[in-house]
Amino acid sequence: MARKKTDKIQFFDTAIQAGFPSPAEDYMATPIDLNRELISHPSSTFMGRVRGDSMRDAGIFTGDIVIIDKSLRPKSGDIAVCFIDGEFTIKYIKIESSSVLLVPANPNYPTITVGTDNDFMIWGVVTYSIRAHRGNKK
Repeated sequence: MARKKTDKIQFFDTAIQAGFPSPAEDYMATPIDLNRELISHPSSTFMGRVRGDSMRDAGIFTGDIVIIDKSLRPKSGDIAVCFIDGEFTIKYIKIESSSVLLVPANPNYPTITVGTDNDFMIWGVVTYSIRAHRGNKK
């Protein structure tokens, strides 16, 4: 599938120190296309907005946008969007020989053991999360 033309955003092409700042220089590079940067499989990639705090210790909060790639084969340790018993949830997945565990990143929530009586599927693997640091968080 061909990519649609999108507006490109200026890219600051140097590491941005999270410790002590380095002297400023002219580091503006060629603009980047966020679709090309963040999405490997456009026809099978979706975005969703997170609600709840079960993944807070993974750095995913209410209002964040997650990028979900349905073409990736899920593996243990991935953060995934799962459909279980009529509802979507986002959790770490732990795939064991006889079961799948949905593991929250917040100790206030229980791990969910998926059983044969559950209506369950791993809908897609989360590849990125986007958080607003200022302004509207829905």
